[in-house]
Amino acid sequence: MKDELSLPDDLILPAEEIADPASLKAAIDVARKTHSADKAFRQAVVDLLNDAKDQGRARIAEAFEASPRNSAPTTRAYCWLTDCLVDAALHAATHHLSPKDAKPGPFALCAVGGYGRGEMAPHSDVDLLFLASTKIAPDLEALIEIVLYLLWDLHLKVGHSSRTIKDCLKLGAEDYTIRTALLEMRFLTGKRSLASDLEARLWSDLFSGSEKQFVEAKLNERQARHTRQGGQRYMVEPNVKEGKGGLRDLQSLYWIAKYVHGVSNTSQLVTLGVFTKEEYAGFRKADDFLWAVRCHLHLIADRAMDQLTFDMQVEVADRMGYRDRAGRRAVEVFMQEYFRHATEVGELTRIFLTKMEAAHVKSEPLLDRVFRRRPSVGKGYEVVMNRLAVKDEASFLKDKLNILRLFDEGLRTGMLIHPDAMRMITANLGLIDDEMRNDPEAAKIFMGTLLNHGNPERALRRMNELGLLAAFIPEFEPIVAMMQFNMYHHYTVDEHTIQCLRHLALIEHGDLKEELPVASTILKEGVNRKVLYVALMLHDIGKGREEDHSIVGARIARTVAPRLGLKPAECDTVEWLVRYHLLMSDMAQKRDIADPRTVRDFAKAVRTRERLDMLCVLTVCDIRGVGPGTWNNWKAALLRALYRQTRRALETGLEDLNRQYREREARKALREALPEWGKGELDREIRRHYPTYWQGLHVTAHAQLAEMLRELPEDEIRIDLHLDDERDATRALFAMSDHPGIFSRLAGALALVGANVVDARTYTTKDGFATAAFWIQDADGHPYEESRLPRLRQMITKTLKGEVIAREAIKDRDKIKKRERAFKVNTAISFDNEGSEIYTIIEVDTRDRPALLFDLTRTLAAANVQIASAVIATYGEQAVDTFYVKDMFGLKLYSESKQKSLEAKLRQAISEGQERAGS
Repeated sequence: MKDELSLPDDLILPAEEIADPASLKAAIDVARKTHSADKAFRQAVVDLLNDAKDQGRARIAEAFEASPRNSAPTTRAYCWLTDCLVDAALHAATHHLSPKDAKPGPFALCAVGGYGRGEMAPHSDVDLLFLASTKIAPDLEALIEIVLYLLWDLHLKVGHSSRTIKDCLKLGAEDYTIRTALLEMRFLTGKRSLASDLEARLWSDLFSGSEKQFVEAKLNERQARHTRQGGQRYMVEPNVKEGKGGLRDLQSLYWIAKYVHGVSNTSQLVTLGVFTKEEYAGFRKADDFLWAVRCHLHLIADRAMDQLTFDMQVEVADRMGYRDRAGRRAVEVFMQEYFRHATEVGELTRIFLTKMEAAHVKSEPLLDRVFRRRPSVGKGYEVVMNRLAVKDEASFLKDKLNILRLFDEGLRTGMLIHPDAMRMITANLGLIDDEMRNDPEAAKIFMGTLLNHGNPERALRRMNELGLLAAFIPEFEPIVAMMQFNMYHHYTVDEHTIQCLRHLALIEHGDLKEELPVASTILKEGVNRKVLYVALMLHDIGKGREEDHSIVGARIARTVAPRLGLKPAECDTVEWLVRYHLLMSDMAQKRDIADPRTVRDFAKAVRTRERLDMLCVLTVCDIRGVGPGTWNNWKAALLRALYRQTRRALETGLEDLNRQYREREARKALREALPEWGKGELDREIRRHYPTYWQGLHVTAHAQLAEMLRELPEDEIRIDLHLDDERDATRALFAMSDHPGIFSRLAGALALVGANVVDARTYTTKDGFATAAFWIQDADGHPYEESRLPRLRQMITKTLKGEVIAREAIKDRDKIKKRERAFKVNTAISFDNEGSEIYTIIEVDTRDRPALLFDLTRTLAAANVQIASAVIATYGEQAVDTFYVKDMFGLKLYSESKQKSLEAKLRQAISEGQERAGS
């Protein structure tokens, strides 16, 4: 081969320490002298190259570990190592493994795709092009095959093509993926003039004049890729390569820039006026950061891996030198930086496409061209490419309040803001000072954007991405792109806040009347919108500190709300809503709302109907804003019930909230539900139950249990499985002879069939029977399908009869998935003797797993603790199991020593279970 590889000087360590091409080829020549047989020689070459590959990779990895963010020299180093291996394989094939009389003809070996661009992660694909002048000779085909088999034996993921110049032009014209790969072609070895000829022909015959089509093809690819990856930038497990704001987006910019402007280096985009120096610096920073993350992912997984999964996030953060700080885990600090870079990539893409638009390279959307309607815009604005633009930046910025007015005008006209106007905002954020932040007119404009144009989501997201929201409300800055490292939250804190406000606007607009009747009615009847929107915007603003975020947030609200023009009484309500924004959710999901004390305590905390209404709407928006699938009928039913009971209590007084009243009403409802039963039989049914039985069940459950208890033999277990549509769960009713530990045995049986218990209560009758009601969901959080109920019934029966021992059978099923093991949940156990009149409430907050409820209830049963009811709430990997209990004498657990002893036993059960589940 004529062209020898020259040693580069811009790698993470000296090129010769990674691999020396001359030494490799010399070693191959020596190996040929000692191995005359082709098979033995071939194996010697593979061994030699494998050693070179392993040593080279180890040295690069070591240098990268010492400088874990220095990605550009690292990706070039992996390219250099690959160049040396490919060159050596070709040398062995050409000089030692091809027949002496072989005539492959002139050809060039080129790198294409990412390898051609000179950027490789440790396990990136190796894409090769064998280029011939006229046709691929049989001897060249044989030579290519030898080279490929050598490279495959090195376990390299090689993609290849053998083509003539004519083939490349024809296939490139038909397929944009091939065209893009050719755009990044880099000559490696062989006949250089062939590669030069192809490059010249590509530009003259293929690229020139087709810029518009290429740009549109790349943008369509980008859109399809983003849709596949989840469609938004703040995916909690982003794909570093393919996701929105990832490497592929930056590469697309480079492809388009090269295709349209002919640049060989992205820095030339500054000279061309596409990016400012500051914007290009952002491009480089984002590119370096994302490549560093991708390289670490490959090294940790020891394979090609681009998904930043939860378990990988922890390891990458550690490798890149992030450390825990001020109430936040290192992984959360790392992911905040990741999302900020992803946002930067989005901004750069927008700027770049604007320049394309201005040059008429990127077409306007077809519908915009056909149905173009020029909206009337305010003074100082104009419409450019159907977007809201600023006529004269200098005069516009003379009044710095115009920075805020721009977004209000965007919502008013329904137009997207022109990226040049957005660039102007980013460049002039320094104009926003304390004087402007405290200006009542500025507050009025901002509140108008929030309240006056339907849904403020689009404006808020753009203001946030441009840094305007954090500049105008500096207290918002810490939560921008802040990731919460758990499986519950789908979005970063700022995006969650914007999602919450979007849901509020949708409810207010009447779009969710069927799904959210209570919240929709509250807003229709009227609340103080200003207070509600500001409280929702600030509800999580205290996150990321060591102190409780609700307390910190309330303190922040006390200073922000007056700046936004709210009156003192309104500020007080905002502060209260932020301080107690989790109260209604916690009461509904972690307490038994069938216990009158729960409602009474909640009503006392809320105090007024106005606060109840606003807290209810805020709670709904907060849960719905967590992410898709978080809101369900179960949560809706709990919140509706708590709201209605509390509202009634606030309107009629708390007197009706007592057990005697509820007992009377429940007994009366049962008599009406069983008209065919005789009076004597009904009286017997009512007398057999203790007072607590009448508190927590609907009359339909009471009626069904009455039928199940009717003439029930002592050795029979009766089970009724019924879809509870309103609660989005399957209701499982049980009737059987009473014996100790029934709750635990039922929990074990249900865990064995993979059922998630969301609510449960058990009762005993005066004549020796036990009844129970469990509400269960499948693994996806839905009721069980009819077809699955027989197996469910069969397994429960077997377990209750002792034919299956739950404790043994559950061991194999009680596992935590590998990617979820990175989550840490501290266990907290509390005892509350005030929240219920007759029970002690034990709340266990810990790591969720399949057999958790079974382990906890078994421990309580072994300690002679009677469980009356359990309320189970899960938040991703976190479970909060709340038990209403008495001791064996029917009394509350007042003794501190008993509580401490029981807590130690529960902690031991949790610890042993987690060890088993993680093994």
